[in-house]
Order: sequence, then structure tokens, then C-alpha cells
Amino acid sequence: MKKSFILLALLLFCVVGMLNAQKVKRPDTYNYSRGVEAADNNEDEEALEYFNKELQDNPKNGYAFAWIALLRYDNEEYGRALTAVENALKYLPKKDGDYMAIAYGTRARIYHMLDEEEKAIEDMTTSISYRDDDPDLYKERAELYYYMGEYALSDKDFEKIKSMDSGSTLGYMGVGRNANAQGRYEDALKEFDYALKLAPTYGQGYAFRAESLLGLKRYAEAMDDVIAALNNEETNEKAYRLIGEIAKEAQEVAIAKLRVQAVKEKANILWPYAIGDIYRNDNQYERAIDYYKQSNEISPIDQACYYIAMAYKELGDYQNALAYIDEALEMDPSDGNYMTLKADIFYNNGQNEEAIRAVGDFIDAYPDHYFGYYQRGWYRDMSGDSKGALEDYDMSIALEPSNAFTYICRGRLNVQQGNQEKAKNDLEKAIELDSIPNSNCAAAFGYLYLGQNDKAIDWLNRALEADDGDGTYYNAACIYSIMGETDKAIENLRKAFEKGHRSLSHIENDKDLDNIRNLPAFKALREEYRQKHESEKDSNTDSPVLFEERVAEIPFTKEGGVYKVKCEINDLPLYFIFDTGASDVTMSTVEATFMLKNSYLSSKDVIGKQNYMTANGEISEGTVINLKNVNFGGLDLKDVRASVVKSQVAPLLLGQSVLNRLGKIEIDYGRSVLKVTYKEKVK
Repeated sequence: MKKSFILLALLLFCVVGMLNAQKVKRPDTYNYSRGVEAADNNEDEEALEYFNKELQDNPKNGYAFAWIALLRYDNEEYGRALTAVENALKYLPKKDGDYMAIAYGTRARIYHMLDEEEKAIEDMTTSISYRDDDPDLYKERAELYYYMGEYALSDKDFEKIKSMDSGSTLGYMGVGRNANAQGRYEDALKEFDYALKLAPTYGQGYAFRAESLLGLKRYAEAMDDVIAALNNEETNEKAYRLIGEIAKEAQEVAIAKLRVQAVKEKANILWPYAIGDIYRNDNQYERAIDYYKQSNEISPIDQACYYIAMAYKELGDYQNALAYIDEALEMDPSDGNYMTLKADIFYNNGQNEEAIRAVGDFIDAYPDHYFGYYQRGWYRDMSGDSKGALEDYDMSIALEPSNAFTYICRGRLNVQQGNQEKAKNDLEKAIELDSIPNSNCAAAFGYLYLGQNDKAIDWLNRALEADDGDGTYYNAACIYSIMGETDKAIENLRKAFEKGHRSLSHIENDKDLDNIRNLPAFKALREEYRQKHESEKDSNTDSPVLFEERVAEIPFTKEGGVYKVKCEINDLPLYFIFDTGASDVTMSTVEATFMLKNSYLSSKDVIGKQNYMTANGEISEGTVINLKNVNFGGLDLKDVRASVVKSQVAPLLLGQSVLNRLGKIEIDYGRSVLKVTYKEKVK
């Protein structure tokens, strides 16, 4: 639960409580008042300091304990939060129902985080007994019942919310979500249909209805709802995740709908990017690359470059893979996934020293992450550096003792070095951890190195039934090679190649294949797929989309302590306050009305309503509009969302919805210019 929500709820309770609890004398001491003020401003440490000072002077101030409990809960200090809330319940005046509701509600949330659901339900029920007019408390109890699988009880609370506020979508969404969880998709549809009649621009409503339609195998309608969800809420993670789920069942339908949307919204990178994801997840790497490139042509982003690099790596085109992963790292040099992929590209291209150095960069940046040590251990292992590999495997296991394959790697090295007892412990631990057959095949390798070949083959066959991808067949080739069953090893290696395996350098270095490496059949197979690999590379000879770094300098003026820059919004010149703290572009009703009356905006540009937080922390509702063009110092951005604030004197703010799309921004106060470093595609 988000801090802003909890603190806002508490503040609202306090306000209501002042009206409803006239006979209750609440604290007004200096330290307590300053603590409330600091908490209101999200200054947690300062708030805790004031509340603790208050308790030194007034050790039975239950109100201070209530605040401390909430702040400790927010910071995930559940033990200290539990102690504080129990003191709050001990010292709060029982007739102050509002604060008693807060305290019991806080303890319910703590118990939920501690997986003590029965206690959480009991406390939330007590909280409701003090504030039976608060729909948020019913919602929280309904959520607890949902997590427990008590759908009927959850529905009862959501129905109560409906009766309390028939115009709110909350009750209908809750009942519909519960129906989806039980596979009652038709019942769910009725709830979501009604919710969307109440709020036609509610993105989450479309996302949940899409889930119902997917359950009913109405794939085209499900995709329409996914697109509607994303059009109303671009960051709707549930809707985006559903694209992949629909594509698994009806790929052609999903892609067709997205292609139509890409034509309708040529300036939106989301649609070609989503198509790229579908093809990548289906191992159709050439098509994935094409659509990621289309996305990058609209606006280059590091994640698209990363996936292009990954696709080129899978195709064995390491030159292009390196070019794109370098592009991703230029945009975000701190991303660990980008670092480890670069190392893997080097390794697969036979550049072991470069691979070890590259993964060393990851370890320097993330010294407490196990994967870097595992990856470097493997590279060292394959390079013959057994001592260095063992050191890295030891470190990896110390940081993450549940990764089965690290034990396999260390166990195999211990076998080679004659450390039989250590090897046995490692291999048995790997078997214990790898309880589900999959492409990893860790348990199969464990049985193999323990000399239990029959169990190894049985596990391998179960893994192939669960996942018949190229990785599983490659591991099967390794296992049969180690066993000396060369024909089966070659057969499974061919299947791995047929499934798309192209890591030829890895095959050359992998010691597991030593028993077949000099066989004519292996050499012929390797040459066959080397030539196929080269032809695949030739069919993907498009040069990488390269971008050059540019710097734009944009003058600003300082007026009344704020910085203003000139922008053109749909060709209308306006001066905006440059505000890195604002999330969106915002304007008052005055500017919006002027733009509408003078054809700078049309009714089609009005998207809907959304809640936003004002500078003083209040929640208000505003109109969301689409700005077709924002020109900022000569830099053109298409389709920027903006909020129209219900105030005639609200300032024009240039927020993160524009700034995030520009690039790196520096302020040169001496020259009064903003320096924007951005990427421009090389023609």
C-alpha cells in the first residue's frame, strides 16, 4: 500500500474526527504538531524524531504511537510498527473512534504483511466497527478476503461499497475481479460493463474486462479492450501483460490489432514495440528486430535497443548485437541487464577476456548480486581457470544459496579435482533445489555426475516434455555426450540447432561436448549450421540504427523565483515554468478554453478525467488532453498528455511527461540556458 494513500487516509480521518469527536481532546503540543506536519510532508525521519520527543515528554500519548506505527509500517519495519500500534491501542481514548479505527486498521495491515491473515481480518473488522461509513476500510477487508480465497466474503464487502456509493466503480471492479479469479467470466463481464458505463475512460476497467474476454476466448474483443486500456492509461502494466497472454492463444489477432493501432497512432512507440515483444517471445527474432527498429525510429529508447541486441545475439549476429547493446548502455549505463548481456555477447563471440571484463563491470556496480559471480565463474571455468571459477561460484552461492545450477557447476569442478565429498554435497543440493523439470536440467546433471544415469535420463525426458526448446535439447546433447552416447548427443544437438540454437562459440568451448567434438558427424553438423548461421546474418545485414548525440541550448528567464521557457503548443507560443517536480504538462482552464475557442485544440483532443495532487498535497480532479505537438527549443514532441487544472490562476508547468522524452537536461545558470543532450538518428 502506497505511503501517499495511507497518509492521506489518516489525514482525512483526522479531519473527520475533528467534526465527529467533539468531546475528545487531541494533543496540540509543539513536538506532536511538528511531527504531524513533517509526516504530512513525507519527511519520515523528521516526523519520527518529533514523535519520539513527544513520547519522552508524554509517554502515554497514544496519538503519537499511532503515527509512529504508520510510519514504521510504511518503511517496512513491521516489528517496530507492531510495538507502536499496540501502545497506541493501549493509550488512545476509546471514545475517539476515528483514531481507534486507524490503529486497528494499521495493525491489520501489519498482520497481513506478516502472513497472519486471520488476525488481519479480525483487526480490520474491529476498525470497521468504529468507522462503518468508510468504504476504504471495507475495500481493505475485501482485499484480505480475496488473498485468502474467501471470495464470497470479499464479494459481500464489495457489495456493501456499492450500496454506500452507487456511482463509484470500486464495488463493481472488486466483484468482477473476484469472478475472474474463479473463472466466472460471464459474471465478471457484467460487473466490468457497468463499471465502464460509470467511468468510460477508466483504463483498469478495460484491462480487467480484457482478462474476462480472454477467459472466454473472445480474443479480438480482448485486444480491443487492451488497446482501450493503454490509450487511457499508457502505463497500465496489467493491460500490457495481457498482450502477451492473448498472443499465446491468437498471435495473428493480437498482431493485426496492434498493426492497425500503429497506423492510427504513427507517433506512438508503444504499438510497434508491443509487436516486437510478441515476435521475440515467439523466437521470431528477425521480425522482432524489424518492429523494435520501427519503435526506435519514432523515439529511441534503451529497452528497445536491448531487445534488438538480444535478438541479434540469438541469431548469432554478434557485431550488430554489440552495436545495439552499446547503444542501450549509452542511454542507461547503470542497467545490470545490459551489462550482463554485453558480457554474454562477447562470450558467445569467442571473446572470453572481454566477457570477463564486461561482467566485472557488473560486479563493480552490483557487488551484492549473485549472478555476476556465477556468470564470471562460468566464463573462467570454460577458459580453464578452475581456481578463479571456484572462487566465483563460492561467492555466488553465498549470496544466493537457492540457485541450483551454481551447485552443479561447483560440484562438477569438485569432481574433476577429486573433492568427492564436497562434490556429492553440491550435486545433492542441486537435485533438492531443482524440483520442477525445465530447460535448466540441473537435477539431470546432478544425477549424471553422481553416476545415477538412469535417473538423469528420466529427469531429462521429463524436462523435454515440459520444455522442448533449443536450450533443453542442447542440455540433452551435453548429458548424452558426457555419458558417451555419441549418436544421441549428435541427434539432440541437431534438434537444438533446428530450434534456433546458434551459440557456435559456446559449443566450441563447452567441455561437456568434448566426447563428440572430433567426430565427423559433429564437424559436419557444426559446418552445416555455421553456413546457415552466415546466411541468416546476411539476411539481416541492415546496419544498426545509429544515433548521434546532439546538444540544444534553450534560453530561459527567471521571474519571481521560477524559470520560464518558451514553448509552442500546437503552434501556439506560450511561456511555461520549467518544473522538474511536476509529472505532467499542466495548464489552467483559461489557456485550455482559449486554445479550444481558437482551434488550437479540438473536442477530439479531450481524453478524459484523472486525479492529480496539487503542490499543497490536495487531491483534485482535472481534464486530460492530448497535445498533438510540443516544440521545446526546436525539439518536436508528438502526442503529449497534459492536465487542465480547475483553476483560472494555475501556472503553466512543463513537467516530466515532456522532460523525460527529451534527454539529459542541465541548467547553465550563468548563461541562462537549458542544455538538452538528446539522440538524433543518423540519416
